[in-house]
Amino acid sequence: MAKSKTAATGPDAHQSKVDGPGRKLKKQLAGDGVIVGGILGELFRPMVVKLYAHAGFDFIFLEYEHTFVNPAQLSDSVLCARDNGVPVIAKTPQLERAAVAKLIDCGVVGIQLPRTESRAEVETLLDYMKFPPRGTRAVIPGVGNSSYEMPDNWEAWMKGQDEESVLVVHIETRAGYENAEEIVSTPGVDMVYVGPGDFSIAMGHPGNYDHDAVAGPMREILALCLKHNVPFGTTAANVESAAGWIASGARFFETVDEVSLISEGAAKTVCDYREITN
Repeated sequence: MAKSKTAATGPDAHQSKVDGPGRKLKKQLAGDGVIVGGILGELFRPMVVKLYAHAGFDFIFLEYEHTFVNPAQLSDSVLCARDNGVPVIAKTPQLERAAVAKLIDCGVVGIQLPRTESRAEVETLLDYMKFPPRGTRAVIPGVGNSSYEMPDNWEAWMKGQDEESVLVVHIETRAGYENAEEIVSTPGVDMVYVGPGDFSIAMGHPGNYDHDAVAGPMREILALCLKHNVPFGTTAANVESAAGWIASGARFFETVDEVSLISEGAAKTVCDYREITN
């Protein structure tokens, strides 16, 4: 889609093109530390995004596969995250061009593909995410993807957008595990996430993230990531489990969602008051 060409202005115009949230995320992954993401599952509101930013999350992960989301609230939440310097990764609900385009053009930098099972799927996603000649992404500059600044140089902007986009494979099935090396080694993969919930089901131990039959294959995938120099991440059962993953080489975590935080916080408050009144 073509839009009228109006050069970006203002003191932050150049910086926003050079050092966006996607490149910030990649720099963090290339460093020595571990990055931590907060999950949004239902309450797609700028208020929640601000709370996550104040808490210090390194990125926000949008659970956009399993929940119904108002598109305007999703877009507003992504824009709020960008304004607060927090990169956003989102699951695409399906491997489909328009679904990917809507997410990446509203300002999401990382596209996470649930049930990744083959190199062909990864290459298809890469094709949707990158501009020609690397891919076939269609152009719509000056919207959420650039915080509503119109680029004055389309070629430079397109190159920057390709550098901004982050491809996250999501292994959670037995087929994904069996094809893990061809997936992990696909050129263009920036992050590998193993979803322990569905993976534990696939391995015959639903919900038992730390069972040897679950954690063992996950560690095999981690070893492949280390071999191919691709950051590995997961969701740990608890902080102690996370420490073990970090010691083994995990680089990022998708941690907890806002519904769980509200539920746990509310229950603790009630429990605390019951203890002092009984």
